This record gives sequence, structure tokens and C-alpha cells, in this order.
Amino acid sequence: MYIWFRITTQSKTQTLSLTRMFDFLYQPWPWYVAGPLVGLTVPLLLMLGGKMFGISENLRHVCAACNIGNVSFFQYDWKKNGAWNLTFVLGVILGGFLGGFLFANPNPIALAESTVQDLMALGITDFTGFVPNDLFTWSALTTPIGWIVLVLGGFLVGFGARYAGGCTSGHAISGLSDLQLASLIAVIGFFAGGLLMTYVIYPIIF
Repeated sequence: MYIWFRITTQSKTQTLSLTRMFDFLYQPWPWYVAGPLVGLTVPLLLMLGGKMFGISENLRHVCAACNIGNVSFFQYDWKKNGAWNLTFVLGVILGGFLGGFLFANPNPIALAESTVQDLMALGITDFTGFVPNDLFTWSALTTPIGWIVLVLGGFLVGFGARYAGGCTSGHAISGLSDLQLASLIAVIGFFAGGLLMTYVIYPIIF
């Protein structure tokens, strides 16, 4: 009887622990958990491997791996220089899939009322997902304006990231933590471009 009671109690305790763990995974992580996890990635990469955190560099690694054309910019040992970064990106994709589908939060995203009003003023009315369906659906993206945004926006993001020597992750996370002036200038440009797009260009094209 004592053994059965002990096994039952342990089973209930383990079930309760798993339930709490899954409840934690299903809910959005607070800033004081997610923020330090992202921030600690930079010093860990530097101390353990002497690497700088960044994502856009993988575009070059992929082109080098595919051996696209006889371009000297892509002629280097991408396995030695970029295998770890490509692995990191695969982990980001896997983590995004797990967080967005397997552990998706069943509750609507909590947005401030002022944010909702500002988005509605821009013509966005769907707030059920991570991104508004008013913009990110196949029907919206296959319109002439959608194609212009995809092609032109994709070119500007890719060219800008390479011309600036890094993207938002490379400059805003790694570069600022390393006290690099170039990264500070780049981040100011990121924010300025975002504000320009939101309040000037977006209302015109949409």
C-alpha cells in the first residue's frame, strides 16, 4: 500500500511538473527572461568560440555553398567560416517553428489600446496572429504593390545589410555590446528608416 501510494504521488508530481513546464512554454516569456537569454548569447559566442553574433552573413555563406558564378566575394572556405553560423540559423528556424506552432499561445496577442488605434489608422484591422493578415497573405503579396514591396524591400534589406556590414542582430546586439560607433550609426539608421516607412511611405503606397 505504501509503495503504491508513493508511486502514485510521484506520478502526480511529475505530471504536475510537466503541466507547469508546458504552461510556461505556451505563454509569452517576459522581458526579464527572454532579454537576458538573447543578451547572453553574444558573450558566450565570443568567449567560447571567438565568434560575432549575426544573421545576414549567412546569405553569403549560402551563396558560397551553392557556388553561384565565378565571384571572388563567394570564393572562400564557407564550411570553416560559416558552418557554425548556418547551424545557428537552423536552430533559430527550428525554435521559431516550435514556438509558433507546437507551443503556440492560444490567447490573442496583448497589444496596447494606443497601438491598436494607430494600426487601425493605417488600415490594419486583423490582430489575431503574429502578423496582420491585411498585409501578410498570399492575396495581399501577389498584388502589384505586394510584388514591389517584396522585390524592392528584399533588395534594400539584402544590399543594406551587406553595405552596412551587418543586419539588426549583428549591429544592434553584437555591435552595440562591443561599443562600436559604426553599429550605433547603423542602428540609428534602422530606426529612422522604420519610422520613415511607417509614417511616410506606407500611407502613400497602401
